[in-house]
Amino acid sequence: MHLLVLQHETVEHPAIFRKFLAADGHTYQAVELQLGEQLPNLSDFDGLWVMGGPMDVWEEDIHPWLQDEKEFIRRAVVEENMPFLGLCLGHQLLAEALGGCVGQSIIPEVGIMPIELIESEETSRVFSGLPQQFDNLQWHGAEITQLPKDAHCLARSPACSYQAMSYGKCAISAQFHMEIEADTVDNWAQIPAYANALETSLGAGAVRNLKQAVDAKLDRFNKEALIFYNNWMRLAKQN
Repeated sequence: MHLLVLQHETVEHPAIFRKFLAADGHTYQAVELQLGEQLPNLSDFDGLWVMGGPMDVWEEDIHPWLQDEKEFIRRAVVEENMPFLGLCLGHQLLAEALGGCVGQSIIPEVGIMPIELIESEETSRVFSGLPQQFDNLQWHGAEITQLPKDAHCLARSPACSYQAMSYGKCAISAQFHMEIEADTVDNWAQIPAYANALETSLGAGAVRNLKQAVDAKLDRFNKEALIFYNNWMRLAKQN
């Protein structure tokens, strides 16, 4: 497969998924929208991944390219039936592109937090092989407040009702960060909006403490990421 990856920060890339793609012989092209790079032709790609970023989906006055990105996502998923994966901001952008709603979180989630899978056939397709409850990295102050029509909620947490969703045969998105690797926390902490959220939520020494907490569970995180990646690839190839 040759994937298109839409990025909104240089350091917020597919991370550990890059290793999985390379091992399987897949390729990808990253487009950095925050740098003014243009959206390419969808016909040149076999799938679309949309990564996270510090901006909010409604900040089109500050980031006018968001409007074009949402329409691009809608066309890829609805009209082209293209396999899709969205993470964090990508999760929220998919919801808005399909007619759902996104707003500020009542309780922002920052840190390693619990996620509960919702028992359903759709959930089994996407998260097969993962426990019904598991921890993962959260780093967001906005969330989906209303699912798009015909979308399925796959996971939730105590503070966020829509932690993961699916739409159609192979459009999958998650609010949490299964892609993390060893340098993720340090890299993201260089982004002022992320650093502020981290210290506001976790206090002084937040970067160091979160890095230690991630390191302690990174091996398990990466094993679960591989399971999730393989499930997505299986669905993409069946599409």
